[in-house]
Amino acid sequence: MVKINRWGVCLLLILCCWLHAEQSLAVLKEKDINATLTILRQELMNKHDELEKRSKISASRNERIMKQFRETYHLSNQNSLMLYSQRPEYVFDLTYACHEATKQFQEFSRHSLPLKRFIEKNDAEIARYDSLIGSLEKMMRFAQMDEKARIDCNVCLTMATNIRNSMKGNREDLNDYERLYKQTGQRLKNLNDYANKRYNEIQSNIFKNGGDSYFAILASLRHNLMATAETVTDKYRPLHNIQSQWNSRFILDLFLGIFIFAIVSVVLNFLAFRSLPKRFHSETFLKKRTCIILTTTTITFAIIIGLLRTFSDQNFLIMASSLLVEYAWLLCVILLSLLLRVEGDQIKSAFLIYAPLIFMGFIVISFRIVLVPNDLVNLIFPPILLLCTIWQWYVIRKHHKKIPRSDMFYTYISMIIFLVSTVCAWIGYTLMSVQLLIWWIMQLACILTITCIASWMKDYSKKHRIYDKPITKNWFFRLVYEVLLPVMALLSIPLSIYMAADVFNLSTLTWQYFTMPFVNAKNFRVSLFSLIQVAELYFLFKYVNSVCLELLHLHFKGKNYRTNASSREVMGKNVMQVLVWGAWLLISLSVFHIGGKWLAYIATGLSTGVGFASKDILENLYYGINLMAGRVKVGDWIECDGIKGKVASISYTSTMLEAIDGSIIAFTNSQLFTKNYKNLTKNHGYVLSLIPFGVAYGSNMKDVTTIIEEAVNGLNHPYLDPSKQVKVVFTEFGDSSINFQLLCWVDAVKQIYVVSDVMQCIYNTLDAHNISIPFPQCDVHVKEALQASTSTAS
Repeated sequence: MVKINRWGVCLLLILCCWLHAEQSLAVLKEKDINATLTILRQELMNKHDELEKRSKISASRNERIMKQFRETYHLSNQNSLMLYSQRPEYVFDLTYACHEATKQFQEFSRHSLPLKRFIEKNDAEIARYDSLIGSLEKMMRFAQMDEKARIDCNVCLTMATNIRNSMKGNREDLNDYERLYKQTGQRLKNLNDYANKRYNEIQSNIFKNGGDSYFAILASLRHNLMATAETVTDKYRPLHNIQSQWNSRFILDLFLGIFIFAIVSVVLNFLAFRSLPKRFHSETFLKKRTCIILTTTTITFAIIIGLLRTFSDQNFLIMASSLLVEYAWLLCVILLSLLLRVEGDQIKSAFLIYAPLIFMGFIVISFRIVLVPNDLVNLIFPPILLLCTIWQWYVIRKHHKKIPRSDMFYTYISMIIFLVSTVCAWIGYTLMSVQLLIWWIMQLACILTITCIASWMKDYSKKHRIYDKPITKNWFFRLVYEVLLPVMALLSIPLSIYMAADVFNLSTLTWQYFTMPFVNAKNFRVSLFSLIQVAELYFLFKYVNSVCLELLHLHFKGKNYRTNASSREVMGKNVMQVLVWGAWLLISLSVFHIGGKWLAYIATGLSTGVGFASKDILENLYYGINLMAGRVKVGDWIECDGIKGKVASISYTSTMLEAIDGSIIAFTNSQLFTKNYKNLTKNHGYVLSLIPFGVAYGSNMKDVTTIIEEAVNGLNHPYLDPSKQVKVVFTEFGDSSINFQLLCWVDAVKQIYVVSDVMQCIYNTLDAHNISIPFPQCDVHVKEALQASTSTAS
C-alpha cells in the first residue's frame, strides 16, 4: 500500500518536471529581422515537435497517475471504515487501526508535491507565449517585411499559438491533480487527527486511568467470566461465506503453521548436527549442544517467517510475522550471548534464569497477534504474571551460584520488573504492566547484544595485544569498541522503548515524544533525542581526539627535532584538543538550536564575572603559550625561586618541574615570569660557577694563580666547557687568608658533581705545593688565680 502511494507521487513529479522542461527558446539580436525570424521559427518548430512527442505518451501516464490517486483514496476509505468501527475495549484492534491511518498520512505528507509552484511556472510560460503571440500579430499587420520574412512570421505565430494552447491544457491537468491532492490530503488528515485522539485515550488508559483491580474482578468472578466469554465468542466467531484475512479460522491456521515451521526447524537442525563429523563433538560442544540447536533452530525459524512475510500480501500475516521475527531476534540474542559468554557447565542454569522472561515475551506477543480483547487480558494476565514472578524467584534462588555475575545482575533487575509489573496488573493497570514488561525484554535483548560484542572484542584485544599496536593499525578496532558500542548502548534505550510501544502500535506517538522538545525557548530547544545526539557526538569526538593525539605523537617520535621536539608535541596536543572539543561544543550548540543572538546575550551577561574569575587563568594561558612557543622546552633545566630542576611538562596553565631531589613541583606559568626564572640549558648548556678558596698570607699570589689554573685545565673534565679556560681571580684580603675565586663554565645538569671535582683538585694542588690553607683558630688562656681557687676548693 505504501509502495502504491510512493509510485504515484514519483509519476506525478516526473510528469510535472517533464511538462516544464524547457529548451533554450530564445533568440538574440541577429543581423536583421529576417535572420531573427528564421532562427525563432526553427526553435518554435523544435519545441512544437517535442510537445507532440510528449503528448503521445502523456495520456497513458495521466491515467496511471489518476489510478494511483484513486487507489490512495480507496485505501483511505478502507482505513476510515476500519478505524471508525473499532470498539474502545479492543485495545489491540484499535491501536492497529490507528497505526494504519497515521502511517498512511505520514507517507502521504512525506512525499508532498510542490504543485502550486508548478502551476505558477506554467502560468508564467503561458503569459510569455501570450506576449510573443501579440508581438508576432502586430508585426503581421504593420511591419514592412519581404515575402520570406512574412512566411516565417506566420509560421512562428502558428507554432507559438499551438504551444500556448498545449500549455493551457497542461494547466487544466495540473488543476485537477491539485484538487485531488488536496482532497486526499484533507481526508487523510482527518483520519490522522481522529487516530491521534484515540491514541491519547489509549495512553491515558494505560498510564493514568487504569481499570478495576484484580481483587475487584475476583469479587465478581462469575459475572466477569460470563462477560469475558461473551466478548471472546463475539470477537472470534467464525465468519461463514465471508472471506476475511482476520477470520478466527485464519488465526488458528497461522498458529498451526507456526507450530509446523518450528517442528521443521528443530528437525532440520537436529539432523544437521547429527551429520557433523565426530571431530567436532568436543567436550565443550557436547555441553552446549542443546543451546546450539535451540539457537540455530531460532535462526532458521526467523528466516522462514521472514520469507513468508516478504512474499505474502495478507495484512494479518504481515503483522503477525513481523512480531514473530522480533520475538525470534530476542530469543536468538539471549541464546547467542549465553553461547559466547557462559561456560558449558553453566549454560543450562543461565538459560533457566531467563526462561520466565522468555515465556512472558511469548505470551505478550501472542496476545498482540490474536488481538486479545481487554476483558480477557484483565482476567488471565495478572495470575500468569504472578506465577512467572514466583517462577523467576525460584530459579534465582536455585541457580544464582551457577551463573556469571553479570547475568545475575540482569536477573535481579528482571525480578524487580516482574514485581513492579505484578503490582501494576493487580491494582488495575494491566496494560501498563504489559508495556513495562515488554520494554524490559527489548532492553535486555539490546544489553545482551552489546555485552556479547564487547566481551568478545575485549578478549580479542587482550589475545592480540591490540592496544600495544600503533594507532595506524588499531584505529578501526578502537572505532568500533570506543564509539560504535557506546553509541549502540545509548540508542538501545529509545529503541527498546520504541519497540515496546510498537506492541500497542504506539511507536509513532513514542517517536513524537522523543523528538518533542521539553525545553522550547526561542533560541534554545532540548529534546530527549537531542540529548542522545550530543552524548553520541561526545564519544565520537573523544575517539577523534585520542586518535589525533596518538598520530601527533607518532609524527614527533619519528622526527629528530633535538631539544624542541617535546615542546612542539605538547603545544600540538594542546592545540588539537582545543580544536576537537571546540568543534564538539559548536556542533552540540547547533543541535540544541542555540542562536547566535542568545549566545551573545549570555556572553555579555557573564563576561564581567567570568573575566574577573578567569583573570589568573587567562594570564597563565597567555604565559603558557609564550613558554611553549620556544622560551622553555620539555627537558630544559631551569631555576626558579631557588629551586633547580628539569622541565617535565608544559600545559596552558602550569609547568611541572622535576627537582634535583626527585620531587615534582608545579609552577603556574605566571610565577615563572614574575620570579624571573633562569633557563640553564637554553644557550649552550653551561653555567658559570664561582668557586672560592684562600691561601695563607705570605704565599706568592702569581704562583697560586698559575698552578691552580694549570691543574684545573689539566683535568680535561668531560663536564667542563672545553672552549673556555678556567680563570683564577683575586677577590679580597681576608681576616686570615688571601681570597681567590675560580671561574669555570660547567654543565648545568652536572654542576654539583663538577664543582666537587674541581674543589678536590684545588685542595690537592695546594697541598702538593706546600701552600697552606688558613682556617679560623681560637686560643683559650686560663688564668692562675682561677686555677688556685679551684685547687683550694678541691
